[in-house]
Amino acid sequence: MSIQQWRLSDRPREKLLNQGASSLSDAELLAIFFRTGISGMDAVSLANHTLHEFGSLNALLSANVEQFTAIKGMGQAKFVQLQAVLELSNRYFSEVMKRDTLLDSPQAVRIYLHRLLRDEPYEQFVLVHLDNQHRVIKSEVLFKGTIDSAAVYPRVVVDTVIKHNTAAVIFAHNHPSGISEPSQSDIRLTERLKDALLLIDVRTLDHFIIGNEEVVSFAERGLI
Repeated sequence: MSIQQWRLSDRPREKLLNQGASSLSDAELLAIFFRTGISGMDAVSLANHTLHEFGSLNALLSANVEQFTAIKGMGQAKFVQLQAVLELSNRYFSEVMKRDTLLDSPQAVRIYLHRLLRDEPYEQFVLVHLDNQHRVIKSEVLFKGTIDSAAVYPRVVVDTVIKHNTAAVIFAHNHPSGISEPSQSDIRLTERLKDALLLIDVRTLDHFIIGNEEVVSFAERGLI
């Protein structure tokens, strides 16, 4: 049975219009993007099949052109369209971190940092500088490689904070393993940096650990 034969309230497009995008499943959202199915599969069935083949939405969205087009029904045109949508989304969330942007949406910050770091093959440590009204001064990758208490130097963090006249900071780094659970080393490092910055009256608002699927907030865990 084609989607046109479904009850109106069950069709993905109508459901989105009436209930909002958040009410749709991953497959329903993909079906709207695909627009049509292929022989033997409507758009929702094709979306479910594609998600099953990749194993997760994250794997699908991270696929290269060869991986994407290896799936039945997925051609270069759909790959190009998907990349355009992803890039528009990235640019939208990047605006959150532009200079003078007020960070009044913690969820947007979380999404931006996840998109920035989730696919990096090596650990990267990001420092977000904020003024006393929590507006962004600058966001920068401060360290690359193996991020541990020996590799991230409080002196370097303090020096760059002083340089930018920073009032508060947010830290973030990724775990290339994909597991976002903070290690004891992460906790010790955060304490060292927090204590060093308190000496110059700079507050540490949060430290995000970025995994493949999950972002862990130290503030939400009571670790800040």
